[in-house]
Amino acid sequence: MLDKFFGITFSGSTVKREIIAGLTTFMTMSYIIFVNPDILSNSGMPRDALITATCLAAAFASILMGLYANYPIGLATSMTSNVFFAFVIVKSMGLSWQEGLAAVFIVGVLFIFITVGRIRELIMDAIPISLKMGIPAGIGIFLMFIGLQSAGIIVNNDATLVTYGDFHNINMLLSIFGLLLMIILHIRKVTGAILISIVVVTIISIPLGLTKMPDGIVSVPPSAAPVFFQMDFSNILNSNFLMAVFTMLFMAVFDTIGTLMGVAQRAGFVDEKGNMLRAKKAFMADALGSTAGSIFGVSTVGAYIESITGVESGGRTGLTAVIIGLLFIFAMFFSPLIQIVPSAATAPALIFVGILMFSVVEKINFKDWTELAPAVIAVIMTPLTYNIAMGIELSILAYVIIKAGTGRYKEISKTMLVLSIIFILKEIFA
Repeated sequence: MLDKFFGITFSGSTVKREIIAGLTTFMTMSYIIFVNPDILSNSGMPRDALITATCLAAAFASILMGLYANYPIGLATSMTSNVFFAFVIVKSMGLSWQEGLAAVFIVGVLFIFITVGRIRELIMDAIPISLKMGIPAGIGIFLMFIGLQSAGIIVNNDATLVTYGDFHNINMLLSIFGLLLMIILHIRKVTGAILISIVVVTIISIPLGLTKMPDGIVSVPPSAAPVFFQMDFSNILNSNFLMAVFTMLFMAVFDTIGTLMGVAQRAGFVDEKGNMLRAKKAFMADALGSTAGSIFGVSTVGAYIESITGVESGGRTGLTAVIIGLLFIFAMFFSPLIQIVPSAATAPALIFVGILMFSVVEKINFKDWTELAPAVIAVIMTPLTYNIAMGIELSILAYVIIKAGTGRYKEISKTMLVLSIIFILKEIFA
């Protein structure tokens, strides 16, 4: 029954492989269960309620992605949106968190209309092949950077912004061990290399004191009632409210495009032109998930780039996403068990996947500088701005300007031209 519904055999996968993929992705993105409440609670939202709301929103959106779009992608509260929500919308703009949730709801509804109108598909199809390779490669370096930070291999430095960490740090050494183990298992074509490494490092971490077994395994999840359906639309015409909606919509659209493009590339869900297969369903699941997230009481929900860890573990169908969603429900009752997985175990997975994603650069046309330069800008600016959407914006602007400046106007599509104008206006007036 599962095979027929998800097309598992047709996709070249197995039920076992899909389950392993779902577990792998969940373990690499489960940090959101604890990080999201910490961030959003800065807006005045009750932290305990946010734990349950985070799990419910992620479960709903991931299961929807699996059942409707049949994509192996996990969704949860976006790490860029929650920071923007707490520190910009509430603390800087002065909106209440209830008004912030109303803005998130409107963004979700606009998402739905944009998807129905095929606007997001038009944008993705209009992006030239060089950027379709450059953007995932940039996301790959972005993932590596996040993983290196999480492992303590790269740390903050006031003079140079970043520097290398302390090589006497056991957490960093264990992360390096986990990464090397992952790479070796991958080269040897061992199924579940990422998951095996995460489990091995977690076990080693216990006697080293980097993590510890919980006092209990089962816990009753706190009520989500304090944040559930708490949107306040009374201030909808306020200029700050409208600016919040516009900014979140921009962030969400291009973060999602970049993430889905990256996952689709690795999973083989693209045609010969690099266009996503079943894109409309994937976008709709994302849009509905984001709308539902505001109802549950969290900021914008979106596809997680960590989903590529599951794809690299063999996940090729929506069953992977359903498993991810079910594990988020499971996590509400077994959160102490989830907390034993240390960053030293999950950081190598992000670095490893980043390396895999970066490999698409070989498909970039290195002989044509009008294609190469914008792609390199996408590769570099995505990690350096710590923003997928900004990497896409700058690379598209560079593409249009360089093509126009070299007299190759006919290669600029109308969609790319319109996007460039929108980006320029955004930077001037936002």
